[in-house]
Amino acid sequence: MSSESPETDATGLSDWLRLTLISGIGGESQRKLLTAFGLPHHVFAAGHLAQRQIVASKADLLAEAHSAAMDEKIAAALAWASAPDCHILTLADALYPPQLLEIPDPPTLLYVRGNPAALARPGIAVVGSRNATPQGLKIAEDFAHTLADAGFVLISGLALGIDAAAHSGALASQRAESTVAVIGTGADRLYPARNQALARRIVEHGAIVSEFPLGTPALAANFPRRNRVISGLARGVLVVEAATESGSLITARLACEQGREVFAIPGSIHSPLSRGCHRLLRQGAKLVESAQDILEELGAYLTPPSPPSVVAPSSPTDVAATEESRVLTHLGYDPCTLDELALRAELPADALLALLLNLELAGRIAPLPGNRYQRL
Repeated sequence: MSSESPETDATGLSDWLRLTLISGIGGESQRKLLTAFGLPHHVFAAGHLAQRQIVASKADLLAEAHSAAMDEKIAAALAWASAPDCHILTLADALYPPQLLEIPDPPTLLYVRGNPAALARPGIAVVGSRNATPQGLKIAEDFAHTLADAGFVLISGLALGIDAAAHSGALASQRAESTVAVIGTGADRLYPARNQALARRIVEHGAIVSEFPLGTPALAANFPRRNRVISGLARGVLVVEAATESGSLITARLACEQGREVFAIPGSIHSPLSRGCHRLLRQGAKLVESAQDILEELGAYLTPPSPPSVVAPSSPTDVAATEESRVLTHLGYDPCTLDELALRAELPADALLALLLNLELAGRIAPLPGNRYQRL
């Protein structure tokens, strides 16, 4: 549970739960009431006439807030939140992820298993088909691994296919808080059952988050709502494989509406799982061929700007090391030909070959057939 304060102690959290567990009072009405009256206990103290001025006839539903059945639900939620690695974050909580406050409809409560700090770190969402191809799964896993190594939290939906591959790739990076799963059920119910083992690893190395009350089953209507949280937590959304009716396109649309970047990986014109990505590209999504393309767009979120400092004159050794570092940055983690790398790094071939030789001797790159190079 959150650290105690007048807003988030057990009594305060009970009021938040009381407001959000009322059947028929959805997120929009909750936000209107909170905007008008402040914290939940002020909402309930305002009286029926004042409440009715804000949410009209829905104010009648607030009578459900004080009942034996409601008290039982609140007690169960507080008991859940008292367990290790279980948390309930409110809009007033200091741990509530700030990027979610940027979207027009942030969840009033978040139920979190794992480390809530993972939700506030710079994130990239990776989404795609549940029935992905082996190539698509490998791409999602590799991209996620590279982006997690760079310092991003990988966000996805714990579904089969691309989602699971992205979570697995991020976990392979061995970084702390490497991945976040946003689910469309209660945080005490994991779906699908085949991803139970993966979910346990995510709790250990990141977080699972849901806005839905405990006990909520897997309902189709909940997943589009879940998708807006996936895109809202992220700074960009990458779609790997998606058919034209894929839920991943909903996530991409929501990302656009929230001001997030949208990336898509192109595929064969003959593959149904490429058509969704191609539609996004026609609509203005950014085509990516390597994780480096995303890092070039969003890498600034990883390092806060630092004040300028006085730099001592560089020695020849320092200059060489800087040039090698620049070559590695342009190389990224995908195989690249010498000509492509020369264009990226804006270096003549002879100078580039000398740097590549040093990097190869240092065990930082490996040559591949076809005059290509791979970062290690």
